[in-house]
Parts: sequence; C-alpha cells; structure tokens
Amino acid sequence: MAKSSPQTPEGVLVTRLVLELFRLNGRLLAAGDAMTRDLGLTSARWQVLGAVRLAGGPLPVAWIARNMGLTRQAVQRVADELSAEGFVRFAPNPHHRRDKLVALAEKGEETLDRVSARQARWADGLAAGLDATTLEGALGVLLTLREALEGDEDHRPGGGDRDDR
Repeated sequence: MAKSSPQTPEGVLVTRLVLELFRLNGRLLAAGDAMTRDLGLTSARWQVLGAVRLAGGPLPVAWIARNMGLTRQAVQRVADELSAEGFVRFAPNPHHRRDKLVALAEKGEETLDRVSARQARWADGLAAGLDATTLEGALGVLLTLREALEGDEDHRPGGGDRDDR
C-alpha cells in the first residue's frame, strides 16, 4: 500500500472543506427539490431556468453547461424536458445553425418568480443567526477556490507535478 504524501495544514483544511461541500451540496439539492416539486421542477431544472434568467436572454446549451459547471449532455437533457413541458422554448441561433438557444417561456418566467419568492424566505431563515461578515468571508473562500479550479491547470486533479506515477 502506498504512503500518502504529507499535506500542509491548509491542504488538510481544504480537504475537509471540500468534503463538507459535498455533504452540503446533497442537502441543498434535496432542499431545492422539495422547494420546487409542486411547481414541476427539480433542482436541476431550476438551475437551468435560473441560468437563462441570470444571463438576461437566450443561451446555447453549451454556455449554460459551462456557466453551471455541468456537462452539455446533462443540460441538453434537462432543457429538452423543460421544453416538452413548456418552461422554455428553443430559438434559432444566428451563430450556429444546429445549436439552438434556450429561452424562457412565459410558464418558465412565472414559475421562476414563484420559486424565487420561496427561495428568498428560505435563505432568510437559513441565514438567521449568521452575521454578514462571516457569510462574506465564506463566500470569498468559495469564490477563490472556484476561480483557482477554473483558471489554473495546477489546481485541477491530475494537473501540475505529480508524484503518484
């Protein structure tokens, strides 16, 4: 059995943080599913609708996937479901004939309005007892880690120098 390489104290903390984020992600997805179930959504569907709204207009599936850190295939599957149920519509893409744009339909806009009101109340309840400075610090750490993973090959698994060959 190979010995694990020594880790800095900060590296140990990042590992613990990542494991906690995995646990938190599962809880957030379950909460999102519960919050949106009666509206015909899941957390995944809500994410796609929200990404289109956040962009301010129609987007190609590939852009939605990139913005959300998901695979194009997963987003395409969700977009197809949303289209079949009238939450989104596909629009022609002037830059790519086969890659249609995902646009919010009226049903999608109305549903997002409803779930956004629920999410605001839910977030306010979750934030009760936490101060803004603590939350801003946590947000800063998460943003820094995400940016490191997005922009630097050395911070991706398998990137940079590897001693495990």
